[in-house]
Amino acid sequence: MKGKISIFWHRRDLRLEDNTGLYHAFQSEHPVLPLFIFDKNILDKLEDKKDKRVQFIHNHLSNLHTKLGDLGSSILVKYGNPLTVWKQLTEKFEIAEVYTNRDYEPYAQERDKAVYAFLQSQAIAFKGYKDQVIFEKNEVLKKDGKPYTVYTPYSRKWKERLAQFPVTPYPSQEHFDQLYQTNPLPMPSMKDIGFKAMEVDFPSEKFDAKIVKNYAETRDIPSIRGTSRLSVHLRFGTISIRALLLFAKDKNEKYLNELIWRDFYQTILYHFPHSVNKAFKPIYDSIPWINDETHFKAWCEGKTGYPLVDAGMRELNATGFMHNRVRMVVASFLTKHLLTDWRWGEAYFAKKLLDFDLASNVGGWQWAAGSGCDAAPYFRVFNPTSQLDKFDKQLVYVKQWVPEFGTTDYPQPIVEHKFARQRAIDTYKQALDKAKAALS
Repeated sequence: MKGKISIFWHRRDLRLEDNTGLYHAFQSEHPVLPLFIFDKNILDKLEDKKDKRVQFIHNHLSNLHTKLGDLGSSILVKYGNPLTVWKQLTEKFEIAEVYTNRDYEPYAQERDKAVYAFLQSQAIAFKGYKDQVIFEKNEVLKKDGKPYTVYTPYSRKWKERLAQFPVTPYPSQEHFDQLYQTNPLPMPSMKDIGFKAMEVDFPSEKFDAKIVKNYAETRDIPSIRGTSRLSVHLRFGTISIRALLLFAKDKNEKYLNELIWRDFYQTILYHFPHSVNKAFKPIYDSIPWINDETHFKAWCEGKTGYPLVDAGMRELNATGFMHNRVRMVVASFLTKHLLTDWRWGEAYFAKKLLDFDLASNVGGWQWAAGSGCDAAPYFRVFNPTSQLDKFDKQLVYVKQWVPEFGTTDYPQPIVEHKFARQRAIDTYKQALDKAKAALS
């Protein structure tokens, strides 16, 4: 290939509009070739080769392929180990600079450090930008320069910063004339990357003003469309977090707070990477989990005898989605009622959730288990029956997912609530008291 080019590496930003890194790439002196790498290190760990998330990514890459083709350009889609792919690309193209948007997960940071070191050895600049969050890393800190570990003061500081530094979009779509001109480049099929193609009905990526406006009143009712269902689009960056913020910030405070929770958990993950597989509060690693595999299987299959828990798990297994209120109930049930290690539940969600995001998933599970930052106290145990009465009293949601409820085919509860609650409180208290005594 003749002539220097810049490459923009798509990861969690599968769009051309309001894309920070792409916008900056367009400011370079060279034509820009978009790139996506199906990362073998990630895909090889996915046991189920009918994975809706991979299909979602492939669908959106196909859309980008078509859009870029209409602009006389293309997206280069590769499958392999990212470092190996980059070594091959430097042999094929004369690369001046590489642009991307930052990812804060531990594996992503290791990957990017390795790629950075290699590109540096080739005298190629590797430039990263903030795109998937509003505030990142060290942008919202306490007065002493340390990261917040409690949400409420973090959210206050976050809002102060937003007032001081208003968010504006990056008009990358105004610079398509900077795209590298080429015939459409071949794109691997789902089969080429080791997965089976599927027809999946994914949630719409359109902003719904009515849902955002009424969010505070509707967000806890699982039987209705009371949430935006945009989480998968935020996860893969098929919509811009800045566009959503500007759309929603004056419409509903509760909705805005959910966007702040995203930033909060990403910041926690960045500063405390150990929290991926260890308790954020180390003392909670002393909890003696029961880890009954029969009970765990019943939870996974939605056969616990608690209808709200079962409905949530069956919705997850069937669709890859679970309502957020129900996520809290099923997580509390697994960790408290069944005294099953939160990591078991987190790993199951990681396999099944279409909108799986490591920071939010780990944060949510540790919150439920009591071991995380700003977590529910260990003695708070959701009562799945009262939660059902409160949020699905007419059983609309339950009947949709557990049609046999109320018949002899529906199982009896695998544990009795009052007993399980007291057992959880006693187990936590004894373990924590013992651990604290050992430290003193």
